[in-house]
Amino acid sequence: MINISVLTPEKEVFYGSIESIKVPGVQGEFQVLQNHAPIVSALNAGKVTMVTAKGEYKYYDNESGSIKAAAEVGRKINFEISGGFIEVLNNEIALLVRGVKVLNGVS
Repeated sequence: MINISVLTPEKEVFYGSIESIKVPGVQGEFQVLQNHAPIVSALNAGKVTMVTAKGEYKYYDNESGSIKAAAEVGRKINFEISGGFIEVLNNEIALLVRGVKVLNGVS
């Protein structure tokens, strides 16, 4: 299980546990799974795909303008970013992004 925090300059848009994440790295798309080696990487514009793990996750709901909670294992959450950075260390991920557009999943 990997804990992740997805942040934009304005707010935290997702926090919780995931099984995996695919991101658009500057040298191509790559995936992060549990026990991944430490890495810091810039990200290009593109699609990010996360798969939720067991446990509760919290997300920013655009409709209500507030943080909501859910718990659905294996839910695929896709969104587009216009760029950003990812840091992976000891099964903790900080995803700092801009220009987030949700394609499905959380809103």
